[in-house]
Amino acid sequence: MLSVTGILLMFYYRPTTIHAYQDIKDLAFVVTLGGWLRNMHRWAAHLMVVIVILHMVRVFLTGAYKPPREYNWVVGVILLVMTLFLSYTGYLLPWDQLALWAVTVGAQMAANSPMVGSEGPFQLPFITPGNDAKFFLVGGTIISDNALLRFYVLHCVAVPFLFLIFLSVHLWRVRKDTFSRQTGEKVDVWPHLVSRELLAALLATVVLFVWSLVVQAPLEGQANPNVTPNPSKAPWYFLGLQELLVYFDPWIAGVVLPTVIIVGLMAIPYLDLNPKGVGVYPRMERRKLGPLPIWYPAERPFAVTVFLFGILLWFALIFIGYYCRGPNWEWYWPGASWSHRHLSKLTLKNLPNLWGGLLLAGYALQGVPMPKRAKDRIAGRLGPRAPEALSGALHIGSGLLMSAALFIPLLTAPDPDDPLRSHHATLFAALGRATNAPLVSACYRLVERVGPAMGFTLIGLLAATMGAMLGWLSARCAALKDRLYDDLGSVKYAIVIALLLMMLGVLGKIALRLLCGIKYVISLPAFNFNI
Repeated sequence: MLSVTGILLMFYYRPTTIHAYQDIKDLAFVVTLGGWLRNMHRWAAHLMVVIVILHMVRVFLTGAYKPPREYNWVVGVILLVMTLFLSYTGYLLPWDQLALWAVTVGAQMAANSPMVGSEGPFQLPFITPGNDAKFFLVGGTIISDNALLRFYVLHCVAVPFLFLIFLSVHLWRVRKDTFSRQTGEKVDVWPHLVSRELLAALLATVVLFVWSLVVQAPLEGQANPNVTPNPSKAPWYFLGLQELLVYFDPWIAGVVLPTVIIVGLMAIPYLDLNPKGVGVYPRMERRKLGPLPIWYPAERPFAVTVFLFGILLWFALIFIGYYCRGPNWEWYWPGASWSHRHLSKLTLKNLPNLWGGLLLAGYALQGVPMPKRAKDRIAGRLGPRAPEALSGALHIGSGLLMSAALFIPLLTAPDPDDPLRSHHATLFAALGRATNAPLVSACYRLVERVGPAMGFTLIGLLAATMGAMLGWLSARCAALKDRLYDDLGSVKYAIVIALLLMMLGVLGKIALRLLCGIKYVISLPAFNFNI
């Protein structure tokens, strides 16, 4: 469907900044069925992104990436990346304001690439704005005719050609890898499989047909590089990355984290060695986490939980970027009016690097396991219950370290932005009077109401409680971490726990920003390193 509608649209489109926008308007309002064809192509492209992601989720949940299908899973991840890039290159072609500035956001991420970006860290000596990653992507220092022509060729020729090659390999491997378990039972391709696939194709076509008649593809004013919309948003499937720009440096949010996600997805078949759950969806069981009832997968519980959590986190970031961000990228609840009176200057502060390092150290300690050999040695010297007690103490201690590394500098560190450099102007006072740090503001009002002695005592109790709860939650997972270490070995365990901590760290960084007004935990501007 995308190929047919795309070829028909090519008959009426010229990839130049002079003609592109007018050609799209002619398609929408002059050419017979042109608007409907454009709608079909646009919505089919969005649906393709969703379907590819859902297909990846289905393959993971049914364990269809396990031997002998590891290679085909990697090819599938490459196809997912190519699908996103194919949609991204087509986003610029209407040459309206939405297209120009959405692509500008992505191109700027390329400019912030480490080593090969002119605005990124660790820049190579010969890299300039005239030959960096952004220049390679858009064919210039600004998005103009070169970028439009380049994206047109990529969208219509280069990427589809490569996509077809990888798709052929993907389908060939599906046939070559056959079944994991030969049961002797067979179902004929005709009519069972063919009829189901035909029915699915017809349903998808009908849905797209009706949707394209009812909902028009967006088309804003002609692209104008001198008029910046506020807010300027990337395509919806990249809004998660744009939302991460709020919490991390551009090269981390736009390059490092996406690379880690892609490599992590490719590594799944080589890290998940559990042979169970191939060919069937995991059965869910009701269990309890302390007093809380939860639904838990009975087969491959760790892998399924982590994977689904990552998917939900990604779509949550997309939801926030799409529905909760307004002018100046400030927070608006869905449906709220973008009133100018709502706009306020955010008060954001960095933690001192020493305390930020201690916070990260305590966080990293949450992932340290206790190998079976160490447990046996401790049990032989101190008794059979000693390993569990020591593990619990270490986890709670690391939780208290994290809490102390956050609250002590907030309460005592001087505000570096205070013009008088007064020792009385602390981070606590600056953030306490802000409107965007609700947790610190609540503590500040508490101190004002009950007095410093009682107020700081209560805040200390709150910090200790939060740290102990973090440690307790980590201790509850200690047996799982120890078992993973014994099953995977040190190298694979280090990779798995690093990916997990990085994913949870993104959630923690968001919480620090939204609740405490913390911009960066560690800030080294000389190295463009801010997290």
